[in-house]
Amino acid sequence: MHFNPYGGPAAQVAAALVNAGPAGDLFDAMVRNGMSITALTDDEATRIGAWAARLRPVFAATPADRVGLVNELLAESACRPYITSHDGKPPHLHYSEEDAGPVGRVRAYTSGGLAHLVCEAPDRLGICGREGCETAYVDTSRNGRRRFCSTRCATRVHVADHRARQLTA
Repeated sequence: MHFNPYGGPAAQVAAALVNAGPAGDLFDAMVRNGMSITALTDDEATRIGAWAARLRPVFAATPADRVGLVNELLAESACRPYITSHDGKPPHLHYSEEDAGPVGRVRAYTSGGLAHLVCEAPDRLGICGREGCETAYVDTSRNGRRRFCSTRCATRVHVADHRARQLTA
């Protein structure tokens, strides 16, 4: 499934931040998902980590409840969107001011991305269905029926279910 630039990549960054651990992982998660951030101070990493904690409930909520959660994020991070073309890229939207810094950019980018996704495909966000796994994901599958964060988690659940059926048969 293809999403617009804010709905897809930005929501993927939101999921990566939710799943990231220490500050170094936050930076790596942003860069791996296409954000052009060159460095984070300890304070910025702490603030982005706190923001990531606020993003997690969006992935765990029902599609109907996501609207209110994302609206809260947008209220805190929103500014006037504008079109820009930098670094040889075609014209595209930015939801943060040019001088917003990494924290402002991350807040605007992730809340804007989640907003687009909640409006276009609210059931495409989730938390892994394997007991004990809390990994957030954005469902980019063709049929939109993803329940697990990875093939590995899905396989573990399916094998456990198969073994349980074999014991009762």
